[in-house]
Amino acid sequence: MRIGALLLSVLFLFGCAQQPFQPAPDRLFADALFKPPSEPANAGEIFALSPAMRDYLDGEIAEQIRAHGPRRGLFEALRGGLRLEYDATMTRNAAQAFEARAGNCLSLVIMTAAFARQLGIPVHYQSVFGQDTWSRGEELMVLSGHINIGLGASGRDRQRDGEQSVMTVDFLPPEELRGQYRQEVPEATVLAMYMNNRAAESLAQGQIDQAYWWARAAIGTAPDYQSAYNTLGVIYVKHGEPAQAERALHHALERMPGDAEALSNLVGLLEEQGRVAEAAAHRAKLARLDAEPPYHYFDLGLAALQRKDYREARRLFRKELARMPYAHEIHFALAMTHLRLGESRLASQELRLALDSSTTPGSRDLYAAKLDHLRELQLN
Repeated sequence: MRIGALLLSVLFLFGCAQQPFQPAPDRLFADALFKPPSEPANAGEIFALSPAMRDYLDGEIAEQIRAHGPRRGLFEALRGGLRLEYDATMTRNAAQAFEARAGNCLSLVIMTAAFARQLGIPVHYQSVFGQDTWSRGEELMVLSGHINIGLGASGRDRQRDGEQSVMTVDFLPPEELRGQYRQEVPEATVLAMYMNNRAAESLAQGQIDQAYWWARAAIGTAPDYQSAYNTLGVIYVKHGEPAQAERALHHALERMPGDAEALSNLVGLLEEQGRVAEAAAHRAKLARLDAEPPYHYFDLGLAALQRKDYREARRLFRKELARMPYAHEIHFALAMTHLRLGESRLASQELRLALDSSTTPGSRDLYAAKLDHLRELQLN
């Protein structure tokens, strides 16, 4: 999920029947343990148009629609007029993404959907498989998926060119999406994704009470959205509520026994409580599911760097990048390793890849500065 221009492709979607899910049991929640939310988890605000968005709808979008029709007109107005950038600093609602002219893939999908709904264009949300990426901070490791949006043919589009397929608007380069499998997801799941993202972001900022209310809202909005149960379990761990955390994680594993993230968190929780035998049994199962977890080779590479075994570090970082090609911090570590080995040209290439795969303005600025500095050294 890098910076990229909007791309346009056309595909046909086939609906599939979905089994209804039961609401989450009340025993998973413990509202009394948390302070009231400072920011209510209001689903109605996620797609709401701001006055500035309405002005843009009446101006630039209306002009493009007169020239190209509703669907293509919306696409051209987003691509040419907004100059959108990818930014994973936070998950923005539609109005925030429009104001910032930036967002992660979910934020930009939500903004596009908000305009499309106002124009009467049918919307299809599509989860893209094979584009999952990992990131980690000081205490949290986060798995991010990818989502795009399909615009169905409205009456005016069909009148113009007979087009009845779904036009996919994505924020990744075309070559990264060829051959990828897409599955349509309901809007309730998209809302839950947004809320779960906000929960994870609040948790990363130490706002545990706010994180709880976002995660609770995600589960209430889409009880079938698996990730929210794991997030809820982590929130309970951070809040010092091991019994509630275990209850949430066990529930996640009852729903999906192969959920490696929930199982890993359960192992850590049991080990912290000294329940060695139980933890060992679950760890053995986890090893069968995920023998080499994310950042496994990266951590081994960092250890090799510390003991100044630069060739081994280079090998390990490359091995991790084969699994996680868009992890900017691994590209950066490999760049620094190349420098230690006197391979300045390769270091420049990896710094460029770190820059291209970075997901926040801060990390992009950091890598750009280091790349400029390395170029100056090479020139001198």
